Amino acid sequence: MTVTGPDFLGLQVRDLEKSAHFYETQLGLQRAQGAPPHAVVFATEPIAFAVREPLPGVDLDATPRPGLGVVLWLRSDDAQAVHDKLAAAGVEITVAPFDGPFGRTFTFADPDGYAVTVHSPN
Repeated sequence: MTVTGPDFLGLQVRDLEKSAHFYETQLGLQRAQGAPPHAVVFATEPIAFAVREPLPGVDLDATPRPGLGVVLWLRSDDAQAVHDKLAAAGVEITVAPFDGPFGRTFTFADPDGYAVTVHSPN
């Protein structure tokens, strides 16, 4: 028996449509066909990414930043352009763009406060 790695990533969000709209309009993600109830799955590769309503007992307001300690990176063909669009829209940039071992990289806070890093591979 072997685990081969991540196969699906999802964020529990306060307002499903608001978060889905953010990821669609600000990052250009497209909804995948056949999402389960109470979730929006995006057609991302190589791993599916989704936003979903919180599971019973999950209180997203119990912490200042949900997902603290989890690192979520999204790949882009132009991280700087994504940064510029988000900054112009007033999205909180938590780490300014820099060039590092994984290419141009920056981090922003999504509508629920999740820290999301975007990078353009070298």
